[in-house]
Amino acid sequence: MPNLTTDMTTNNTQPSPTAAAPQGVKQYRLIKLGVDVHWREYVVVRQIDGTSPQPPQRFSPEGFIAWVAKQVKLADEVHCCYEAGPFGFVLHKRLVAPGIKSYVVRPRNWDEYGKKVKTDRRDALALLSCLDRYLAGNHEALTVIRVPADQEERARSDTRQRAQLLAERKRLAAQGLSTARYYGDDLPEEWWRAKKFEVLRAELPEFLVTLLGRWQRLLLVVNEELEALSGHVESAQTQELPTGLGALTAQVLDREIGDWDRFKNRRQVASYTGLVPCEDSSGERRFRGSITKHGNPRVRHILIEASWRLQRFQPEYRAVKNRRGALDEAKARNNKAAKKKLGVGLARQFIVDWWRIRTGRTTPEKLGLQMSWPAAYVLRGKTPPPAPVLVPATAPESAA
Repeated sequence: MPNLTTDMTTNNTQPSPTAAAPQGVKQYRLIKLGVDVHWREYVVVRQIDGTSPQPPQRFSPEGFIAWVAKQVKLADEVHCCYEAGPFGFVLHKRLVAPGIKSYVVRPRNWDEYGKKVKTDRRDALALLSCLDRYLAGNHEALTVIRVPADQEERARSDTRQRAQLLAERKRLAAQGLSTARYYGDDLPEEWWRAKKFEVLRAELPEFLVTLLGRWQRLLLVVNEELEALSGHVESAQTQELPTGLGALTAQVLDREIGDWDRFKNRRQVASYTGLVPCEDSSGERRFRGSITKHGNPRVRHILIEASWRLQRFQPEYRAVKNRRGALDEAKARNNKAAKKKLGVGLARQFIVDWWRIRTGRTTPEKLGLQMSWPAAYVLRGKTPPPAPVLVPATAPESAA
């Protein structure tokens, strides 16, 4: 695609210096860019110093990189923001290289007034407007996303791809089950396993076996890749874990978080998981409802699973002991809502405690957690290394 730098509108009033800038002195102090990113083109709105935003411009990806490099020569600082999306952080890294201050922000509905008009140029202009307020000190205007390091991003991709393979295996198995039920037959769990499928060959009509065989061959390939990747992820866990917390769970948490020191207090940890209650309060009225579910859904889902394992395998864990009476009462009454609420609370408390352990703020012994080596680690015949020395964090934790 050609580099299209023609303005979309004709009333473009661009600031121009009254006199040529002295050699070595840049013409402007600050340039701000709001970018609406697509695979084949970018829509960009520019604002120079305190002037009004200029009309949007369209660029090819390579044309934008060449154009933005010129902006660095024009101003002391160039700030650019765009929404996180399916294209990763490639653009961010290309922007940072020449010295641009890049912000990758959380996607949102930029139509604040509900006009029901959404275009690329409107989104780019809204991004720029929020960036302007953000740089002026209003940090609520944008939610800036932490960009992971290259190694963190690649490690995280392994666990995310494993989740995709697991979902694909479930989908293909469901397709086979649907096919069988269409003809009035049922299938056992994991019907595609070699031994089970051999039994089905003798029980089902030949035409149905042929239909199921196509799904079964795909399932075997997907399962082989899934098991290999699971083993690879588990092998990366080389530290003790709370009994009941598997190597896969620990690796998902570590790889999704990336850097545990990124959180400064327990509120930030809980908020990242989306396990905090929503609130609707005004005046004297106070209402707190179900969890917000804002944050990282992968971390939230795996923490909910871990909370039920902790109830079984960690009876001396402080968070479990504090809830034991309520949990027993909810089970006795078969109160599913209460059990679910208590499980969510335990999951929220555990991720805060695990953050404290991973950053050296406390130890498992102080929390009553029983530690053990992952089964996959022991089965490989490796000798557990000595426990790492944890250095207490220098920054004090905020009060609850």
